[in-house]
Amino acid sequence: MRTEPLDPDVAGARRTRTGRRAPASAPGPQTRDDKSSPITRVSRSFAFVDLCGFTDFVDLHGDDAAVAELRILRAGVREAAGAAGVRVDKWLGDGVMLVGVEPEPLVTAVIALQGYHEARGRLPLRGGLATGAVILLDGDDYVGRAVNLAARLCERAESDQILAAADDALALPPGIRATPATSFHVKGFVRPVAVVALAPITSTAG
Repeated sequence: MRTEPLDPDVAGARRTRTGRRAPASAPGPQTRDDKSSPITRVSRSFAFVDLCGFTDFVDLHGDDAAVAELRILRAGVREAAGAAGVRVDKWLGDGVMLVGVEPEPLVTAVIALQGYHEARGRLPLRGGLATGAVILLDGDDYVGRAVNLAARLCERAESDQILAAADDALALPPGIRATPATSFHVKGFVRPVAVVALAPITSTAG
């Protein structure tokens, strides 16, 4: 049995029974853009916050207690972020990623969240903050050093500790102090990163 040619150029060159050339078929949908989307660079502040010891807590106290703790965290995040005017970018299981246009409101939100959860929750929080220029990818995701640094600082923070990259971009709101910590060798970063610990001025820590 004779089969039809599959190549569109060959198929388009067929002639009909009347001897006329068959009309060329319309081009199919493009599988990818011919030109890359324009890159948008923005300056943003990022914070990652999570619960310390959450896995052990779940194993010891069970799923219901874990869900209750997460609900306290999320209620605190919504209240603190809303009051400070920063955005909840994404939930990360027992943590959250926050984004602000300026560092001051973001610091305010993280410190307020820490106080909220300390008064209501059973687990301590830790957090990491960084500010810098990043790429806004597809309008809803961020790629750049500041995002990675904030996440790594959260991982390095101890219980009840909020770490921030100590650079010119860091600006603190009234009532918050920055205590020099050290220069960390942060995973994924070639050079040591100068870091400070953030806390309310009324705190007895430090």
